[in-house]
Amino acid sequence: MSNFPDPPSSIIALAQEYQRRAYCPYSKFPVGAVLVGSNDEVFGGCNVENSSFSLTICAERVAMHTAVAAGVREFSYLVLSSHGAVAPCGACRQVLAEFAPNLKLFLISPDAPEIQQRYDLQELLPAAFSGSAIKNAP
Repeated sequence: MSNFPDPPSSIIALAQEYQRRAYCPYSKFPVGAVLVGSNDEVFGGCNVENSSFSLTICAERVAMHTAVAAGVREFSYLVLSSHGAVAPCGACRQVLAEFAPNLKLFLISPDAPEIQQRYDLQELLPAAFSGSAIKNAP
């Protein structure tokens, strides 16, 4: 677990608010995410489930895709709020690594203001697949 400065309490509260907005009638597992750009831009997301489970999208990817659509490509950290303060799934880790391989992650739970876990994305996704692998293909 990495050690770096905590995000502001307002960002933690915002992640918890996005968690409350989640649409998760099937799993009953709401997740909220706040992704902060390198210029302190803030992008939020929540998980949105679908009865066709493969069409479900995680909170982290909602936040990242919203940021990319806004033209932001550099990020400082992500605050993720979920019951049990769980880490991002593998698909989300790969999407986050596309734009922010050095991203800092803060995991929180909905009923506690303190950080439960801190990670560097590289700790959670060592040897991530990257665009350089494609560029170097024959």
